[in-house]
Amino acid sequence: MADILINVIIAFLAGSLLLGLHRKIMARVQKRPGPPIIQHLLHSLKFFFKETAFPKTVSKPFYIGIVFILAAVWIVGVIVGPVTKNSLLILFGVYAIYKIVEHNSGSSSGSPYGKLSCVRAVLSAATELPLFAVIVLVYLKTNTMNIGGIISYQSVNGSLAVSIPLAALMFFLLLLTKSPYSPFAITKDKALVSGFETEHFGFLRGFIMFAESISWYVMLWIFLTIFFGHLSVVGYIIGMIVITFITSFINSVTPILNPNHSVMSQITIGAVCFVGTLIMIFI
Repeated sequence: MADILINVIIAFLAGSLLLGLHRKIMARVQKRPGPPIIQHLLHSLKFFFKETAFPKTVSKPFYIGIVFILAAVWIVGVIVGPVTKNSLLILFGVYAIYKIVEHNSGSSSGSPYGKLSCVRAVLSAATELPLFAVIVLVYLKTNTMNIGGIISYQSVNGSLAVSIPLAALMFFLLLLTKSPYSPFAITKDKALVSGFETEHFGFLRGFIMFAESISWYVMLWIFLTIFFGHLSVVGYIIGMIVITFITSFINSVTPILNPNHSVMSQITIGAVCFVGTLIMIFI
């Protein structure tokens, strides 16, 4: 239990700082000063002490419960990933539940922005979840879906990022979709204000930001571990910073795509990478 608590705290702190760095880099690329790197962490903590408001249109049990489910989902992600190094199938389930929560979080508030966001969440799920076909490619290459087994395979046969780079690109595309201000972030398009988060305030917004920080850390950890093997603490830090820098640069120079373009772009890239990786494995 202590190990789980420590890893959750690390995930929250590291994820918050990485998201703060992400925002800072975007600002610099766009020639703005930007907030300090610790801003996301400070905002997350601040909201826990803010007054919590409930709009009249909400389904209160659903509206409150969905936020705690969101946090619980990514805590499970920490347990399955960094703590136990368990199955990629479980992590796929974690992400699938997250997409369900993202959808229902918008509909629970009664906000028109949230409702439109939850409709777009269905579209985004239809393109993001198939990107998890990368676990099939990893299985075909390593004969295991267990993270510990994948680490062992790479210790003998070398990095999967070298042997199946297109599969790594598929997973990187998934990371890009979850990064702040992503060109594929159709559920949080500024035309929707904050999308499915628009009507959540105070204590509840704090939990949402808590979950966002943990999710970013977990997704980066999974990517680095699956495609580069077990790294040292310094290796993970450098890897997470580099990926955060790359995604922030892409997001700072690329506008958010409309839903149709977002869906078709991800499907096209994912399909090409999947077929290309199959060719590399079997030929």
